[in-house]
Amino acid sequence: MLLAIEGIDGAGKGTLCRELLALAEGAGVRAAALSFPRYEQTQFADLIGRYLRGEMGAIDQVPVRYAALLYGGDRFESRDHLMALIADHDLVILDRYVASNIAYNAAKLPLAERAALITWIEQLEYGLFDLPRPDLTLLLATSTALADRLVGEKAARSYTQATRDLHEADRDFLSVVAEVYGELAAADMADMTGGEGGAAWLRVDPTDDAGRLRPPSDIAATVWRHPSLSKLIFR
Repeated sequence: MLLAIEGIDGAGKGTLCRELLALAEGAGVRAAALSFPRYEQTQFADLIGRYLRGEMGAIDQVPVRYAALLYGGDRFESRDHLMALIADHDLVILDRYVASNIAYNAAKLPLAERAALITWIEQLEYGLFDLPRPDLTLLLATSTALADRLVGEKAARSYTQATRDLHEADRDFLSVVAEVYGELAAADMADMTGGEGGAAWLRVDPTDDAGRLRPPSDIAATVWRHPSLSKLIFR
């Protein structure tokens, strides 16, 4: 099974990925994880680092398809490694995947231009680059305000010395990205036919009824018990 975890910067994707990996291993499921971009591992990820440091200009100065090509290229360079993980494991968990490329770049465009870009990215990554589609995409629907606070608590990253990269520093932009993510998830779940695979997207709220961030282990346990995941893993 290929599980992609998506969400805006600071949503908690990396933490959830690690928690799910531990649960899988504890259940005897052969599992592996991979995070994109693969900084210091691919040539395209080196260019992504330059982009996120602002060396190519502001968000609205970098051509959208050029930015999307960098992220897609990082996965294309990683394709053999990804396919080997899939062949050797029952579960492969991805911290960001194709939907991230779609959400972040579609958010830069007017509504009327987004559908064409989404089609272009899907044809690029799933078509030209022949990347496998995820069995399930999990949207960690963290609020922009909470994610912004969590970004401030991140440890140093290899690709930047700044506290926040180009995306993380623009809260208004991330709000639009969150909206696009929500639209992608809602559209896919609305199209669900109730087949064996269930919904292609699963939306998870990381907060409790009082709006407080739930413990990562609690979020992971909720996800692990969800029928959409267990049915695919233990079928």
